[in-house]
Amino acid sequence: MSSDQLDPDRIAELDARARQGETVVPGGTGGKSLEAQQHLAEGRSRGGQTRKEQLGTEGYQEMGSKGGQTRKEQLGTEGYQEMGRKGGLSTMDKSGGERAAEEGIDIDESKFKTK
Repeated sequence: MSSDQLDPDRIAELDARARQGETVVPGGTGGKSLEAQQHLAEGRSRGGQTRKEQLGTEGYQEMGSKGGQTRKEQLGTEGYQEMGRKGGLSTMDKSGGERAAEEGIDIDESKFKTK
C-alpha cells in the first residue's frame, strides 16, 4: 500500500518509527524515512524481477536453490535446520526471533555461525 492511500496521521506515525530505525515497509530495510523505505523496497523488488527476466523462471529457481545449498554448506546441516525453524516462526507482524521468545521456543543461534 502506498503512503498516499493512508491516513495522514498514520503516515506521520510510520515515518516517525522509520526515523527511529524501525523497518516499517517490507523490503525497506535501511531506509531512514517512510519514503526512503518505500523506494528501497520498490527497487529491490524490481531488481529481482529483472534478474528473473534475464535468467528465465527455471534459471532463477536454480539460482535460488544454489544459494540455499551454499548457505547450508556454510552453516552445516544443523545450523541450516535451526535457521529454518526460526524463519518458519516469522509472520507479517513479528520476526521469528520475536515469536520464539514470546512462545518460549529455544533457538540456538550459536549454530548459525559460518563454519
